[in-house]
Parts: sequence; structure tokens; C-alpha cells
Amino acid sequence: MKKRLFAVFCALCLLVSAVPAAAALEGESARAADILTTLGVLDEDASRDLTAPATRAQAAVLLVRLAGAEQAAKNDLWISGFRDVPAWAETAVTYAAHQNWVSGVTVTAFSPDAPITADGWCAFLLRMLGYSEKTGDFTVSGAAVFAQHIGLLSRTYSGALTQADLFQSAVDALSFSYRDGSATVAEHLVSQGVCTRSTANALGLLNETLTARQVADRHMAAVFALSSFATEREMLDNTSSSSASGFFISADGIAVTNYHTIDGNIHAVATLSTGETYPVESVLWYDAAMDLAVLRISKKSTNGISTSAFAHLDVAGTGDIRSGDTVYTLGNPLGLGLAVSSGIISATARNVDRYSQPCIMNTADISEGSSGGALLNVYGQVIAVTSGAYAYGNNMYLAVPVDPVMSADLTGPGTSLAAIVAAKQ
Repeated sequence: MKKRLFAVFCALCLLVSAVPAAAALEGESARAADILTTLGVLDEDASRDLTAPATRAQAAVLLVRLAGAEQAAKNDLWISGFRDVPAWAETAVTYAAHQNWVSGVTVTAFSPDAPITADGWCAFLLRMLGYSEKTGDFTVSGAAVFAQHIGLLSRTYSGALTQADLFQSAVDALSFSYRDGSATVAEHLVSQGVCTRSTANALGLLNETLTARQVADRHMAAVFALSSFATEREMLDNTSSSSASGFFISADGIAVTNYHTIDGNIHAVATLSTGETYPVESVLWYDAAMDLAVLRISKKSTNGISTSAFAHLDVAGTGDIRSGDTVYTLGNPLGLGLAVSSGIISATARNVDRYSQPCIMNTADISEGSSGGALLNVYGQVIAVTSGAYAYGNNMYLAVPVDPVMSADLTGPGTSLAAIVAAKQ
């Protein structure tokens, strides 16, 4: 018994020691600061006035450390020309400027004490990750929206940022991949020796399995509300005949939904988590009996603004699923906005009259409007498309396996929604 108690005591000590002194601070912002400190990205004696404005100099220093480039910055002999940067930030600002991650307000002024704005900070992050406004990936004035649009950020930021905002957005970035797909930010920090793999694992940054919170934070940007229009009059009045869900499976706008969400409609619009709206360009493939459809979403929004990429989900299919597995849904229940729910798989292959292939029965809540949403495994991968439920059952929700999409030919130009309706008449 004494040995057992001693083992428990040691485990608790290890857990406590993994959290730095800033744990005395409360709330999500303090937790973010703790994570960054534990990783070695933020100094333990760094300012923790979370409500204070974050400055451009603080943002540059955090950026370089987030990139695992602190030592590289010390070895860089390049001279930026900025004359107003304090000594504590000079190395980081100079290196970040040399990498074209940051820029000054003039050739000789960086304005280090000026507040960092959401767009300014997101532009810093995006450049560090390999995106460029020069190649049309984003615009500086729209950097914050684009960052949320591609799933880099889990919430909306605007205007001047506080230190709390800076820390929370930096933690969001830890699980995001560099544009070349080489690694996530956290994985890169491990490879650079900034932190150990065990530390990153302990913080949940390298874990393969995801919680519902992590699924929502990392993958909600890949899901959209789908508004469909059956007539020209509905389009002119901007009054949709139905509200459903869909999700992207590629950065260039290929998306999946249920067939019944587009059936009989001549036009449809996808509304992202950012509030941006993009029209459905064409239907690349569909099977009414399977209740599946693959769409191409236009890269030009209804406001005429083009995007370079969409957040998207990996598709795994149903080969490895088992009854009892934890699953998550992402969709647009009741048309009220995007939401997450969780449950388990009740049956892996339930025959239902309206579908030509067996469905996955599960307990992750969906409602009308969730049709076309994503059913995810614990790794955040799509296994099925949420489609319906037994009307008189309890927690008996149905999802159509996504497997047929994985083998479908999606290379053609597709067919317009209106042409599909006309062909049925």
C-alpha cells in the first residue's frame, strides 16, 4: 500500500512540475501562456499582464521562438536597418525581417512599441508558415480572416491584440502544419530541440487521438453550412429552400455532402465558419441511392473575393471502425450555425431501406440541417457523412460511409446543379 501511495504521489508531482509558475493565473489565456512556457517558447519571467496590449516587438520575438529559430537568429549577421528596436528584441526582429516574416513601418523604423493588430500578427504567422501575400495566398488587410478560414486560428480576432490574444493564437498555431506539409509547428519545435517529444506529448500536441474540443478547434473551419435554392425567385430574394451541411476534402474546394441536400435545387451556397460565402460551382459526382454528392466550391466568394485555399479534412473511410468507437460530428444542426457533438458507434453496418449501402448507426447527436456533415473518428478523419436518424429511436443516428467517394472519379469538370434538375424533368 505504501509503495502504491508513493507511486501516486510521484505521478502527481510529475504532473504539477510540467506546469510552470504561471499556473497561478486563471483562465484560458493563462493556460495558453503556461503551454508556451512549458515548451520553451515563452520565458517564465515574461510579462503576464494578459489584458495589456501586445506590441509589435513582443509579436516578433514570439514568432521567432515559435519557429524554433532563436539560435538561428543569434547567428544571423544580417543588418535590418531599423533604428528604433530595443536590445531585448533586436535579434528577433532582425532575423524575422531577414526571413521576410515581418516588415517595418518605414525602412528605418519597426515601431516596436506599437500595438500588434490581428491582421498584422496573422500576416507574421502566415509568412512564417510558408504563405505569401506576394503570390496571392492572402492579403495583409484580410490576414486574420484567412487564418481562421484555413483553420490556423480557432476563433475570430480583430483590431489590436492583447497579450492573451497573442498567446492563445500562438497555441492554436502549434497544431497547424507548415504549408509544405513537412510538420506541424509543435513537431518542428521538437525537431529543433526547443522542447522534448515527451513534453509536447504531455501537452497533447502530438497525440493522434483528439478530444471533442480539439476536433472543434482544429477542424471546424473545414465544415460549412449549405444553403440551397430551388427557384430563380428564391435566388433573387436570397431565401433558401433548405439548410444543410458539407465539408471540404481538398484545399482547392472539393467538398462532400448528402445527395438529398442538393436534390431539386438549382443553386447552393456554402457559408464558412468565418461567415464568408462561396457558391457551389459544380457537382463532380453523385449517387442518389447512396445519398452522396461531391461538389466543387468556387474559390471566388459571393462578394467577388478570391481565396487561395480552404481548410479540409482527411478521409479515412470505414475499414477500421468498430462498435463502441468514439466518433464526432461537425455540421449545421437546425441551420443555427456550425457545431460539434460526440458519441459512439452503435453498429457499423445497419441496413436501412432508403440507402443502397449499410449505414453507420451512432449516438453523436445530429438534427435537421446536419445532413451532409462529417462523422469523424478520434483521429479527426472522415469516416462517414451524417444523414438521418430513426424517428422513434433514442440516439439512433445514421451516417453514410464515405468510402465510395474515395474511389470516385473527381477529375472532370462536373455538372451544374441546374443541369441535374433539368435532366430529371
